[in-house]
Amino acid sequence: MYTMESIDKKIQILQDIINNSNSIVFFGGAGVSTESGIPDFRSTSGLYNQEWKYPPEQIVSRTFFNHKCSEFYKFYCQKMIALDAKPNPAHFKLAELEQKGKLSAIITQNIDGLHQAAGSKNVFELHGSVHRNFCLNCNSFYDASFILEQHKIDSEGIPHCTKCNHIVKPDVVLYEESLDNNTIDNSIKAISKADTLIIGGTSLVVYPASGLVRYFKGKNLVIINMSPTDYDKNSTLLIQGKIGEVLSRISVV
Repeated sequence: MYTMESIDKKIQILQDIINNSNSIVFFGGAGVSTESGIPDFRSTSGLYNQEWKYPPEQIVSRTFFNHKCSEFYKFYCQKMIALDAKPNPAHFKLAELEQKGKLSAIITQNIDGLHQAAGSKNVFELHGSVHRNFCLNCNSFYDASFILEQHKIDSEGIPHCTKCNHIVKPDVVLYEESLDNNTIDNSIKAISKADTLIIGGTSLVVYPASGLVRYFKGKNLVIINMSPTDYDKNSTLLIQGKIGEVLSRISVV
């Protein structure tokens, strides 16, 4: 663990990096939202370490959705939709950095929409969003509230389209599904043009999303995370801590 003195010094270095950057990109994962009360997947208390009838890794796969849709929605509505969650200091600070022209893009693995709720505009959601849901037949759009309500009233807990009665699927990337090509392309462009890349709240073990980091050719690679990552040795600055607590101490000028 770092001492308080070393953390203070590192935050001052981060402040200097931000002050001297003109095109910051933030790449974030589940750790950004844990401070908003949304559980991550891989920590000791994360979703992958909780007891369910089926392993969570299996539940959030396209095969499971196709064949055990009722069980999928039981897990999804209870554990992956958090409409009461509010943005935390990390979300608000990143939105402020964007508003001041310092931050050019946010690339997130999260599906909760909290970056947009905090005011961020240029957000690339690698794994989709719980706030977008589409009928698999006619492509009609539904919001997250519709999913929760239909889960309660449907006999099997499966949301169905009000127009054609087909199953509605969340616009989230499940295992066995590909990431959206347009989102990937925009993320690569943003990272390749950045002078500073801040990575926060992610262990960088989920591919292909974590592979985007290799496109960074800028000056400063900053990693803020509670646990080690494979990119730590390549970082300009490494801070072990909660992303919200760290970013809340940054001033935006």
